[in-house]
Amino acid sequence: VQLQASGGGLVQAGGSLRLSCAASGRTFGRYTTGWFRQAPGKEREFVAAIFRSGSTHYRDSDKGRFTISRDRSENTVYLQMNSLKPEDTAVYYCAADQTLIMSSIRSHRAYDYWGQGTQVTVSS
Repeated sequence: VQLQASGGGLVQAGGSLRLSCAASGRTFGRYTTGWFRQAPGKEREFVAAIFRSGSTHYRDSDKGRFTISRDRSENTVYLQMNSLKPEDTAVYYCAADQTLIMSSIRSHRAYDYWGQGTQVTVSS
């Protein structure tokens, strides 16, 4: 599966962005899809994921601000980000894998397929 992330940009603190991850080649329904982010000089960290079943999982500190969803007809996974903070500034990546289990979902090493990343910058 090929992934294309988009939707990043510059936004003021408190604002919102919706990131998109479009898949080609295979349908997202066969994959667990995750969003990760990486700020300069930091490790890539888990943000959210949606299982093949449609159940979702979030980083504890983002619960209530971020929402991951999937549109099967458009073969796209979204990350709605609200109440953005300057510390949310990072390159955001979408990733997918067919065989993930719950214990691995937060590990970027567990995902086989990656999009190219989209920059999110939140100004204070």
